[in-house]
Amino acid sequence: MSDAADESSTGAHLAEYPRGVLPPLRVRDLPEPLPLRKMIGPSIMLAGLALGSGEFIFWPYLTYKSGFIFFWACVIGVVTQYFINMEITRWALVTGESAVTGFARLSKHWAGLFLFLNIVPWMIPAWARGTSEMISWLIFRPELGADGSIHAPYIPHITVATLLLCGFALTTGPVIYETVERIQLILVSFILILVVVLGVCLIRYDAVTALLAGLASFQIPNTVDTGIDPMFLLGAVAFAGAGGTMNLGQSNYVKEKGYGMGAYIGRITSPITGKEETVSELGYCFPLTNENLARWRTWWRSANIEHFFSFFCTCLLCLFALALIAYSVFYNPDGTLKAGSAQFSKDIVFLFGEADAVEQELGGTFRALFLLMGAAILFTTEIGVLDAASRISTDIVKVNWLRENKAWSEGRLYYFFLWGTIATAIVITLIGKTPDAILLFKLTASMNGAVMFIYSALLLYLNYFKLPRAIRMSPLRAVMMAWSTLFFGFFAFWTAGQMLGR
Repeated sequence: MSDAADESSTGAHLAEYPRGVLPPLRVRDLPEPLPLRKMIGPSIMLAGLALGSGEFIFWPYLTYKSGFIFFWACVIGVVTQYFINMEITRWALVTGESAVTGFARLSKHWAGLFLFLNIVPWMIPAWARGTSEMISWLIFRPELGADGSIHAPYIPHITVATLLLCGFALTTGPVIYETVERIQLILVSFILILVVVLGVCLIRYDAVTALLAGLASFQIPNTVDTGIDPMFLLGAVAFAGAGGTMNLGQSNYVKEKGYGMGAYIGRITSPITGKEETVSELGYCFPLTNENLARWRTWWRSANIEHFFSFFCTCLLCLFALALIAYSVFYNPDGTLKAGSAQFSKDIVFLFGEADAVEQELGGTFRALFLLMGAAILFTTEIGVLDAASRISTDIVKVNWLRENKAWSEGRLYYFFLWGTIATAIVITLIGKTPDAILLFKLTASMNGAVMFIYSALLLYLNYFKLPRAIRMSPLRAVMMAWSTLFFGFFAFWTAGQMLGR
């Protein structure tokens, strides 16, 4: 069916899609499904985003501070994010639009809110700062100070270099999605190999039994006794996976990969090295014929399988392995902290202590591998954050305010947001005293925990009440999205209450 097909040929179901102030969806048949092996990519990119905060920072730090008593929330968080991400994917498969465009079809006010929520948290250079600390520790081997801090040299300089390297990589690739997918596939594969090697060498049996006991505890750490503030707990829950608006980037990756109706939407290309493609800012819907519904079922089944193995399994493997490694090097078999471990309790210094403990167990080569793994994890997250945040902001601005503006193409908008974010992050790095990396992670993560509460509710409404019955979410998935709203809502309001109480 062509773009010019009369809307009435789709039957009454076209009226079920929300429109808001945007033009209506156009009508085309759903493309033939891709083979599963050709669908690998978007979820790997989202997994790369997940590795650098929850997997490597938040949950190992929580394990160091309080064992596994809160680890049940980590598993629930990853399971919940699987269902969130699949509902984000559903809208992109059905329409070829991003999830945020779907929200804008519900109300024009959501566009401005999500643009703000997508820009502010990600201009904080948390991952670039963390990457620079790993590199500085690896090269210069600084000593732990008497105050429990580490004064490693050249941190701001390496941070700036890391940000510029990310910008250079994202600018030189002709098709941005292909560039990021290639980088993430290489880095995530490298990280998984190192995680497995270190896990096999370090994880003890008693650590596994302690983790299993923690999964059944359903406790929340005492924020006074452990020194873990509520904002950190909210960040850990939000980043048990990608977290915040980064999850929404799944729909942008899906449509640029050409899943479903995304096959009719062009890709963002570099205005410097790439050939500009015709990009459709608005999407399509397909007639509910037997042929289209059969294709839809195949697309949906394959997308679920790809996301389960590429995102869900990757995240759980890394979360479990990295937390178990932290427990094995910091705790004795009887569950008490090893002698000297308490001195590394100051923020991200615990990773320095973990690297030293790895060296004591296995030697200097494995210390270097641990820090190299950490640098790779944080770098892959930084490049993913810069790409996804720029992509989401571009989509919001182009669809809602610059649809008819030919001068501001998607490519130009993308690089405006990319280099604007990099410039802001560099300024934050260079002026004054930069806060510890873990504080930057907490600020970013706590803001995004509240964002997840908002869009979980929007996805539930959009995909259950505003899609035709044949392609809307099932009652079970609706229950999971209601749970997601309550889960992230509880931790967002609990954190706010705890912080106000202090």
